Amino acid sequence: MSRFLISAILAIASLLFSGLALSQAESGAEQLRQFVRNSKTAEGDFVQQQLRAPKANEPQDKGLKVVRQTQGHFVFQRPGRFIWDTQKPYEQKLIADGKQLILWDKDLNQATIRPAGQALAATPAAILFGETSLDQHFDLIEGEERLGMKWATLTPKKDPNAKNKNDLPYTKISIGMVNGLPKALELIDGLGSVVLVTLDKIQLNVNLPANRFTFTPPAGAEVLRLN
Repeated sequence: MSRFLISAILAIASLLFSGLALSQAESGAEQLRQFVRNSKTAEGDFVQQQLRAPKANEPQDKGLKVVRQTQGHFVFQRPGRFIWDTQKPYEQKLIADGKQLILWDKDLNQATIRPAGQALAATPAAILFGETSLDQHFDLIEGEERLGMKWATLTPKKDPNAKNKNDLPYTKISIGMVNGLPKALELIDGLGSVVLVTLDKIQLNVNLPANRFTFTPPAGAEVLRLN
């Protein structure tokens, strides 16, 4: 799984919690603020697409081209725990248990483990895992209304004390809201690549067992630990 796609998943993880659904009369930015503020637990389904603009020798009238698509199920618990379970076209799990981030690849029979704080520090996951206000990390700009959704655009605020100011790979992050729930997420990098995620069957404030986010690699699996 590429760094870009892992970062996309972490960005999505940062946005998938809510309490009460809001009226669609609220702006997209305000729906998003309350969605993050009231978050507890959630689970649902996702479809994630990686898109690119057509090349010079390709038809220019068909818009962005899908170069990769995955789908699966997500589970979240605030703060600091989530499972992003890719089921098709291959089986792969990204698991955060509050202390570490685990990437499990079934085909490779391999688990890659790294400290959660380090892995998540430079991503929009701070929206979910931090206890501070959304507006402390991002400037929220009210976007247009399209595809039946009210959109909000998030621009990461510059941290003058950050050692690496290019850790966040996105130039634009947009979230489409419907009745207080995120239904679509667009992530655009500096090269024009786009990750589009659509969300479905979201259940809010579900009861989760204490061991829901515990993962033990099967016997014989290769385990890589990155510091």
